[in-house]
Amino acid sequence: MNDTAPPSAESLANDLEKAIHEHRIAPGAKLSEEELGDIYGVSRTTVRAALQALTHRRLIEHQRNRGAFVAQPSVREAREVFEARALLEPRTARSAAERMTPEDLGLLRAHIDAEHAALHDGDNGRALYLSGQFHIEIARISDQETILNFVEQLISRSSLIIALYWQRRAALCESNAHHALISAFEKKDGALAEELMKSHLLDLLTSLDLSNKTSKPSTLRAALSQ
Repeated sequence: MNDTAPPSAESLANDLEKAIHEHRIAPGAKLSEEELGDIYGVSRTTVRAALQALTHRRLIEHQRNRGAFVAQPSVREAREVFEARALLEPRTARSAAERMTPEDLGLLRAHIDAEHAALHDGDNGRALYLSGQFHIEIARISDQETILNFVEQLISRSSLIIALYWQRRAALCESNAHHALISAFEKKDGALAEELMKSHLLDLLTSLDLSNKTSKPSTLRAALSQ
């Protein structure tokens, strides 16, 4: 949040999106126009525009006569999202390995370092957000813009799915999947990178408890003050 001037609808939407991806605002949480306007010091018109943008990104849902809520993907959608990722991301990993530059490797290593720093600080939400960004960067490096757009949408939905259904939080600390991918990228071994990505996504899927559940709503002011 900006202390000197009220944020625009776009910056407000981006701030809320980051809070959702970092799991500071949980799936199912109500996004009150009045409360958001008070927190950010903006008009309801600005808040509504921001919420509309998040609706287009499929991060929030509007319920008749109740308002806006952070989306809660169904079990079926959770499976479909990870099935789609399993179709797309192994191929992007192969392509990325073949196109990898030293600068790209440095950027991916920086993501892993930031992820570890977040884990060290006990900030699992931020670590998961950075993990998603790692996958998006791989898609970007693969130089396939259409697939990159799909991967960005799938990673966004995955964040909500993980917040709802993840049962093995210790897997964050145990997983060396990203380090293994870096090693394959260093060798420009596309086949290995493809296989490692398949295994990584399967491990993510098996870490989910795909039973119907709802999350506990969070307090907006507390979540957005971080």
